[in-house]
Amino acid sequence: MMEKYNKFDLLWLLVPLSGLIVMGLMAVYSATNGSTESVPLFYKQLSWAVTGAIAASIIYFMDYRVVKDNAYFMYAAGIILLIAVLVFGKKVAGATSWVRFGMFSFQPSELTKMFTIIAMARFLSDDQTDIGNMMDLGKALAIALVPAGLIMLQPDMGTTLTCLSFIVPMIVLAGFDLYYILLGVVPVALMLSGFFNLTILATIAVLSMVMFFLLRKKFYLHQFLVTGGGLLGGLLTWKFTSVILKPHQIKRIQIFLDPTADPRGAGYNALQAKIAIASGGIFGKGFLHGTQTQLRYIPAQWTDFIFCVIAEELGFLGSTLLLLLFAALVLRLVWMVGAIKNRFVELLLAGYASLLLTHVVINIGMTIGVMPVIGVPLPFISYGGSSLVANMMMVGLAMNFSKNRRHIGY
Repeated sequence: MMEKYNKFDLLWLLVPLSGLIVMGLMAVYSATNGSTESVPLFYKQLSWAVTGAIAASIIYFMDYRVVKDNAYFMYAAGIILLIAVLVFGKKVAGATSWVRFGMFSFQPSELTKMFTIIAMARFLSDDQTDIGNMMDLGKALAIALVPAGLIMLQPDMGTTLTCLSFIVPMIVLAGFDLYYILLGVVPVALMLSGFFNLTILATIAVLSMVMFFLLRKKFYLHQFLVTGGGLLGGLLTWKFTSVILKPHQIKRIQIFLDPTADPRGAGYNALQAKIAIASGGIFGKGFLHGTQTQLRYIPAQWTDFIFCVIAEELGFLGSTLLLLLFAALVLRLVWMVGAIKNRFVELLLAGYASLLLTHVVINIGMTIGVMPVIGVPLPFISYGGSSLVANMMMVGLAMNFSKNRRHIGY
């Protein structure tokens, strides 16, 4: 009776995973229909899907303790790969993020993000770790910041941001006081208005922490000083933004605020994406019948803007189905975090759920125009073997935890 329940339990992960992969393959096929490549991108993506299925199956059947025991080894391997890509990598779209093997390209950062989550979960779940201790907190942050820094050197802003997305949920779940996080929201939000000046952001963050410990009993004064410092930093960043940011980064922000400012240039993708999504209506134009998609109005629509393909050809209903599949997968991971009793496993799943949700929100957000275009793929949907295999491996790991829940502790 227990075994039957186990198999049914796995469907909560397997069904949304399978649905997302099928929708992804359909979208890639449609987006690349008529491609002149020697090996069509659809068949490459299909081969990566098969590879991911094999990798996920191996992970599903292996001893779950192997992951924790080798967490730091995997993390070290990921760091080595990131260093190697800076030396031997292939530049694509202005970023040296890829290593080429024959006709296939591999993006180490996608796999390293998963290894980083596993390493952080291992460190934070250690009985010797006290997240309230500044030294241990610094070590936990360093685990995430080192790969993020190497990815930033490529440079790949989108992947860097997603690599940082799981830090807060994991350290809070590990016991870090949420108040300290909320304390930094005001200056960070103000820094965002200053176009991401990292130098001033770091300065304000340090000053905020110092002021908190000095003025711990004077909460309102502390908040006033933090807000004032944040405003000053934002003004300084705005003043010197033309010196700090590269021209294309400034252009992206300007286009985000007003895509019509350059409709045939930097704002072209954003405008065409909205046209494609809106033209899909309720039921869509039908598979392989989307005019924006089939006439290639959106460059590289099989990667960052692949949501447009689904929205145009499958309409509002197809888009809703896609979002429901993502919601089912994320909510199941969150449910497991709440139900599980193993510290390492719950931290790992919380980290991955945060990463997955961040990818979905940013990708669809930039497609519909509520976020700047920063080059973040839609998991399981966008063309790209590195992302697909890495995500399938993580879901395979979650299924392994579900299968072994009696040993892990539900």
